[in-house]
Amino acid sequence: QVQLVESGGGLVQPGGSLRLSCAASGFTFSSYAMSWYRQAPGKERDIVATIGNGGSTNYADSVKGRFTISRDNAKNTVYLQMNSLKPEDTAVYYCTVRVLGRRYWGKGTLVTVSS
Repeated sequence: QVQLVESGGGLVQPGGSLRLSCAASGFTFSSYAMSWYRQAPGKERDIVATIGNGGSTNYADSVKGRFTISRDNAKNTVYLQMNSLKPEDTAVYYCTVRVLGRRYWGKGTLVTVSS
């Protein structure tokens, strides 16, 4: 079965950096686009970044130039490097993939940006 396990969240000061990881299993990882979403308290879940199976990337305007999505097909892992973090980046970050018409989600990892 498809499983997605996020890690790497935590408390960081404004201007700091974090790298999130998402370990995937249960599907042919290299064949699928992977995405990161986030959900701030009291808000809807919004897309952050996507990486295609060929490595093409797309970002939400709010994170362009600060966040970088990447993937390691040998490790079945997708990453989100987050730099210049702002308090408004505080959220639970989720890894997601759509396989055979069904979207799967990890349980998320909490990122808190605060001084």
